[in-house]
Amino acid sequence: MSGLRFVRMGFGADAVEYQEAWDEQRRVHAARFEDEIPDTVLLLEHPPVYTAGRRTADNERPLDSTPVIDVDRGGKITWHGPGQLVGYPIQKLPRPVDVVAHVRRLEDALIRTCAEYGLETTRVEGRSGVWVLGDPVETRPAIGGLSLDFDPRLTDEEFDPRLNGPEYAPSNAGQRREDRKIAAIGIRVAKGVTMHGFSFNVNPDNKWFDRIIPCGIRDAGVASLAGELGRDVTIGEVLPVVERHLKDVLENAELKPRVIEKTPAA
Repeated sequence: MSGLRFVRMGFGADAVEYQEAWDEQRRVHAARFEDEIPDTVLLLEHPPVYTAGRRTADNERPLDSTPVIDVDRGGKITWHGPGQLVGYPIQKLPRPVDVVAHVRRLEDALIRTCAEYGLETTRVEGRSGVWVLGDPVETRPAIGGLSLDFDPRLTDEEFDPRLNGPEYAPSNAGQRREDRKIAAIGIRVAKGVTMHGFSFNVNPDNKWFDRIIPCGIRDAGVASLAGELGRDVTIGEVLPVVERHLKDVLENAELKPRVIEKTPAA
């Protein structure tokens, strides 16, 4: 079944509750598995909600016991809410499934979107998602008046930015000129069909991320398109641009099964 279908579920005052979107994902996933529908991307905004992937540690959750929805995707804890464009591509892939290739395609579409707005973004080795790179360490401003030689994050594996003031908050990573994630990706593949997807920070209040350890990363932060550009950008403005790049990347990709290297017989 060819073609890629986009479904705009709800934005702004019509933002979609997380459980409702999750239920719809499962319904669309089942229909795609049976080849009743083409590959489909659900696009929406959520009301504020924290969701935790399967690898989330207890010490990465909100300290004040704010409710968190545990989900069956990969990755760790993140936040969804107003000003963030969420996309759930439900796509049938050849088996054995190449999960990494699927993640890279989603990253590529969002990197292209940012480039169209004049913002250079990239991947970071070992960290999924789309990133705005910070300045070289030696040229970054000192944190809290301390030189980088005394940055506790460099020596204390248990350092918790949630307990150490705004100068360490993930939402202030841009002021510190550190690496900062503008789009997170977490997926699941069941029966050869993808679920979950990406969250792209267009113009959210990034202080929501300060209550958690976003994606389990303690030495970097979060960014938004509006914040990096220094001007207002709306979901409505960005939505067709993201759709265009997703369509180009996902429809034109040469899908191949993952190569399985066989160990030679002894």
